[in-house]
Amino acid sequence: MLTAETFHPSALPQADIETWRALCASRPEFANPLMGPDFALAVGAVRPDARVTVWRWPGRTAGFLAYHRRPGSFARPIGAPLSDYHGLVSEQGLDADEALAAAGLSVYRFTGLTDPNRAFSGFVASERESFVIELESTAEAYLEALRAASPKRFKNYRRLDHKLDREVGALAIKGADRDQAAFDTLLRWKREQLARTGAHDFLNPVWTRDLLQALFEHQDGAFQGLMVTLYAGDRLVAGHFGIRQGGVYHPWIASTDPELAAWSPGQVFLGRAIAAMTEMGLTTYDLGPGHEHYKRPYALSIRTIGEGVATAANLGGRAAQMSEQAWSLAGAHGQGAVGKLRRRLDIIASTELSFAGRARGVVQAIGSRTRRASGEMEVA
Repeated sequence: MLTAETFHPSALPQADIETWRALCASRPEFANPLMGPDFALAVGAVRPDARVTVWRWPGRTAGFLAYHRRPGSFARPIGAPLSDYHGLVSEQGLDADEALAAAGLSVYRFTGLTDPNRAFSGFVASERESFVIELESTAEAYLEALRAASPKRFKNYRRLDHKLDREVGALAIKGADRDQAAFDTLLRWKREQLARTGAHDFLNPVWTRDLLQALFEHQDGAFQGLMVTLYAGDRLVAGHFGIRQGGVYHPWIASTDPELAAWSPGQVFLGRAIAAMTEMGLTTYDLGPGHEHYKRPYALSIRTIGEGVATAANLGGRAAQMSEQAWSLAGAHGQGAVGKLRRRLDIIASTELSFAGRARGVVQAIGSRTRRASGEMEVA
């Protein structure tokens, strides 16, 4: 018989934490810093609605799911929208609908599902690609494979690298950069970029900023915050910030100096960062989904992640199924206007914890969409 216990991450028994880590280590699909207990513990320190459900079969642990429990027995992935990968870390044989019902949940909305055991089979409405840099031997061998696959593209990147080095300052990558001022600058550049593009500012809520700051300061153990920066002389040019678990790095923040846009500093940075992976102790540089034009040229490995809504066989679950069917019929899982709106609303709902914050986000989303539509009409 399947049973479930639910904890705030801070109350999770140490034995369960160790079992969870062992499950993550047992499959490469789970060996990501976002899928393990350490990320859940970090988010739990800034979010009182964080939860971890532990399912058990007689005599052994079946699996773990970290999430935010929202009103109406609705669950969203832990740390969303920062949780590019999420899902049920489990042994084979655990089904999502049964698991949700045992945990007292009606709905689990996922946007970056990692599900090697197919526990959510039947609930995935659409799939998308995630881009991963994985070193099989040396960083130089990996870069040579990229150059062989796209010689013209990487010849241009090399030209931009030399141009930036010559005209702005000698280029140098700093792995594990601990400079607070540089960290603050990367976040400021990112927020300015979000404002320019009309995207929702996921860095505005206090909890996201507190989480990133705490991770930036965390330097103990295999799970750490990691900032990688590129300087031209003394000038900060670009950088990534995210989390690592051993040799696996997953950046969230990718920022560049907007005054240096003509030199394509993001492309220069990524080439230099790959070259420094071995020195930083990294074997995997997981760029995650989205921004395909920037990430795909560097990623020789592609992973598939799922989007959809898993529901339990109860009243709340059936109501959610009907709502999801309506969204799907309207095109919520495509690349059109409805799909973009749904994803925007997901980010707002995940990030903003107050009604006022959500209302403000929706108003800004409508205004941003109206401005873009007006611009498209003027261009046309």
